Amino acid sequence: MKYKLKDYQEEIVDKIITTPKVGIFVGMGLGKTLSTLHAVYELMVNRCQVNRVLIIAPKRVAKMVWQDEIKKWGFPFTVSTIMGSKEKREQAVKANAHIYVINRDNVVWLAKYLKKLSNWKWDMVIVDESSSFKTHNSKRFKALASAYKAINRMVLLSGTPAPRGYVNLWSQIFLLDYGKRLEPTITAFRYKYLKPDKSNGPIVYSWSLAPFAEIAIQNQVHDICYGLESNIRIPTPVINDVYIEFDDKIKKQYKQFKKDLLTQVEGQDVVALTAGVLSNKLLQFSSGAIYTDDGKWVHVHDEKIDALQEIVDSEDGNNILVMYNYKHERERILKAFPQAEDLDERKWNSGKQRLALAHPASCGHGLNLQEGGHIMVWFSPSFDLELYQQANARLNRTGQTHTVVIHRLLCRGTRDIEAIKALSD
Repeated sequence: MKYKLKDYQEEIVDKIITTPKVGIFVGMGLGKTLSTLHAVYELMVNRCQVNRVLIIAPKRVAKMVWQDEIKKWGFPFTVSTIMGSKEKREQAVKANAHIYVINRDNVVWLAKYLKKLSNWKWDMVIVDESSSFKTHNSKRFKALASAYKAINRMVLLSGTPAPRGYVNLWSQIFLLDYGKRLEPTITAFRYKYLKPDKSNGPIVYSWSLAPFAEIAIQNQVHDICYGLESNIRIPTPVINDVYIEFDDKIKKQYKQFKKDLLTQVEGQDVVALTAGVLSNKLLQFSSGAIYTDDGKWVHVHDEKIDALQEIVDSEDGNNILVMYNYKHERERILKAFPQAEDLDERKWNSGKQRLALAHPASCGHGLNLQEGGHIMVWFSPSFDLELYQQANARLNRTGQTHTVVIHRLLCRGTRDIEAIKALSD
């Protein structure tokens, strides 16, 4: 194998091995995927306690991330990806593999299909970003909960299992113990640990934690959870590269543009007359839009918008600072995310900006942003090392109480990868 686990990652592995149904709740970029794969290898290869594993994940993660991590670290697993058309999904379920990966939107379909087959073939289930199962009356939660008795081992992975407080924790713990620790029904849980927050007579619109409930809940679930009370701190930022794979059409268009210095988008010609102009326009293409000669931009794709949405969902509860390089990126993000707004230092540091946007040149020096959050996203990479380092240092500085995580959205086979290589060189 091509890795060495950190101390806390070894603790995660040990928790997964010794606890058949467990929640691993540590932040993005801290190695949950690697730790979990190592535990699967130990259980499957060295201890012969697991035969087949089902991984449930967000669409992009299910499509490529787990497969890439298995290949990257040298695990000898075969993988079947349950995605695509109905016929392809059925074939993938019937395939003979060590690990099966499905996107969470297909969990309800899988439950119905397996009922028709009368065959649950996985003795271990891993739910990546388990907070997407936090809604107790959702179809996906009910579908997965119905398979509880057939699942010998389950691992829930999330950096934010309870983004709005422990109010959202009940359904996830239910998947692990079928209501043993936090009451068998959501109603009983609410009456024991919560109090009405906003209500109109007998109708309760929202709930908040009752006094001392947080400690009581932690005590109840401590034995099957790792990370709810975690004090993991890493002094240097965690870099989490989020890779994006173009479909064949966009990939072909990118390669043709790079070769011919000319492409047509939405009926408009985009021309790159010099190598410098081409370099810039290729970065724009990767980002999702390109400027034309008249200064307007034309839309190419939304791959990075979708990737940012996944990060926003997974980091729910944490403030996020997004670095953009082009004005069209800012405009497209503002349109796609109603909560997004331009960075305001005072508002950010008071914790009142959920999704703040900034250009690295405007906040590369002088701003102290460590009080407002610890999550940064580079929507597109920069070739400017000083700007890159100075922007990162706005969060990763004295007074920061959390490990800073920097997500970089990178399109494979594009100028994005060249920029990252230039920064590391």
